[in-house]
Amino acid sequence: MPPADPDDTGLLAPGWAGSPAASATTDTACLQALLDAEAALTRAQAALDLVPPEAAAAVTEAADAGRFDVRSLAARARGGGNPVIPLVADLTTAVGPRYGPYVHRGATSQDIMDTAMMLVAVRTLDLVLADLGRTERALARLAAEHRDTAMPGRTLTQHAVPTTFGLKAAGWRSLVLDARDRIDAVRDGLPAQLGGAAGTLAAFTAYGATDPPALVAAFARELGLREPLLPWHTLRTPIADLTGCLAFTAGALGKMAADVLTLGRTEIAEVTEGSGGGSSAMPHKANPVRSTLIAAAARRAPQLAATLYGAQAAEDERPAGAWHAEWEPLRDLLRLTGGAARDAAGLAEGLRVDTDAMREHLSLTHGLIVSERLSAELAPVLGRARARELLTDLAARSYAEGRPLRELLAEEPELKDVDLDGPTDPARYTGSAGVLTDRALERR
Repeated sequence: MPPADPDDTGLLAPGWAGSPAASATTDTACLQALLDAEAALTRAQAALDLVPPEAAAAVTEAADAGRFDVRSLAARARGGGNPVIPLVADLTTAVGPRYGPYVHRGATSQDIMDTAMMLVAVRTLDLVLADLGRTERALARLAAEHRDTAMPGRTLTQHAVPTTFGLKAAGWRSLVLDARDRIDAVRDGLPAQLGGAAGTLAAFTAYGATDPPALVAAFARELGLREPLLPWHTLRTPIADLTGCLAFTAGALGKMAADVLTLGRTEIAEVTEGSGGGSSAMPHKANPVRSTLIAAAARRAPQLAATLYGAQAAEDERPAGAWHAEWEPLRDLLRLTGGAARDAAGLAEGLRVDTDAMREHLSLTHGLIVSERLSAELAPVLGRARARELLTDLAARSYAEGRPLRELLAEEPELKDVDLDGPTDPARYTGSAGVLTDRALERR
């Protein structure tokens, strides 16, 4: 993996700094991907006898990011609007006068830039998938362990009916698997780009290629990318697909983080991060840092995605501005999602669950959390209208007097022969939560 760039450390980006995705998306890593694309193009041409094999070997040997000045390339990129132009000049010099003329032969800057971004994406997505795998396994353990751990279900911020923590963890895992499946599909379909100046492959014919599409196929094989049906200079489906899976992944992990942030509040404390972060002012704080950073990524991802989706309206055979607008937000989105995946794995593996707090909170509403069940249980005994009237009255009294609903029900003469223990136990009203959890855990 290329070393981190001195000026690309993520000082203001703790969400991705130090993550595997950070190393895969440095300026040096992007430079190496550009060089890999250039070298693969020459090797593909050599495989079809379009250039000497020695030229392919010379370009491949020279295509080492450590031999180039990334700062100089960045500064000179302004001259032509992209870094490929100065890189081709430097690579040609590095290869030497004998084989230098075979560098970048027939290609256009966008061919190399788009292909390099696909390489960076594939390499980063592999790392993201590894962290999603860690997250999924940790959540599967939590879901199985807490299959029947009852806790309050909350809707619109309020207690609704009981649920289980196992079902909640299984839901988080389901989203992680959804993200994995989408990344898998997109990763395997990311294509190389090769079209020449305006997407016609004309220059390759001029250089002797009798079957330019065969060169495209050879180029893709050299890189381990998919062969494109057409040059996609202004057909940005690959970018849109990549954007979608990354933004979805950030949001999916953000759901877990949002739940942990809520359930980890001091006054709730049903879960806590395994190791919290400190505060510069308050020594007692153990802040939920991982969840916070994941939540930040989930909030930033949609705006980055909007820029990338907006760039799809690309005019002509190469747009002025739309293509250029993609590079930074795409890298940022790869980094954010990679950092969130790293933090999600640590969060899931270290999450602490307080089952006593969950059980205690089931009684916060004095038993009203099972009012839905009581309505159904008492309707055959009292009639639907009377059951609803009685429960509405007793609910108001329970709040006003601070008495358990079970106690108030027991005082009603109409219910003296009714078993109230089962229907008023929140832990016995979790519906099919256990079965749903089992069903979710069958998914691999």
